[in-house]
Amino acid sequence: MSNQHAPGGDLCCSPLAREPLTEDRAGDLARMFRALGDPVRLRLLSLVASHAGGEACVCDISDSFDLSQPTISHHLKVLREAGLLDCERRGTWVYYWVIPTALQQLSAMLLVEGEPAVPVSRCAEITA
Repeated sequence: MSNQHAPGGDLCCSPLAREPLTEDRAGDLARMFRALGDPVRLRLLSLVASHAGGEACVCDISDSFDLSQPTISHHLKVLREAGLLDCERRGTWVYYWVIPTALQQLSAMLLVEGEPAVPVSRCAEITA
């Protein structure tokens, strides 16, 4: 039995260990993982997620890359189509934010049964 807790308080284990994925579910998850397989898109997601207030204007993140605006827009579109980001136009700018449930779904797929979740306080150690 796993010692990881689901939001409802129930014990959970990796969906991969419980039962095989359906074709549709595998397709949805693969689309999200594929979108994150590009370093630019992974950085974009990180920039949006770590931006003050949890959302970022495209004007705030474009300067972080040596890429044209159309290329940045393409990568943001891929992340939106994969269900990882959502956006809203405000005047002439578009603001993006991460969809938390999408990240939770990806995270749940990678949980290993019997392994404790990493405490938030250790995240810096792991990424260093």
